Amino acid sequence: MTDTMSPTEIQKARVQLGLSVADMARMLGHSDLHQRRLESSEDVDMHRQARPTTVRLLRAYLDGYRPDDWPMESKPGLAAKRVGA
Repeated sequence: MTDTMSPTEIQKARVQLGLSVADMARMLGHSDLHQRRLESSEDVDMHRQARPTTVRLLRAYLDGYRPDDWPMESKPGLAAKRVGA
């Protein structure tokens, strides 16, 4: 397993977790704008590569880790249906 994720993988992870951009940003410890930059295509000027620590935390969330301040309103099933995943 690597400590990198593509913008598409990051967006799919957020959707799978049922989190909004704002909630995901808060859970990863950065701004909404930075979250949008992580999810933007690599050929877009505003794109930013996720740091390895961010990727490891995101993978822990995907593996089921939930901190005490996890958003109660997350809806993984509904978010996946909206995207067609």
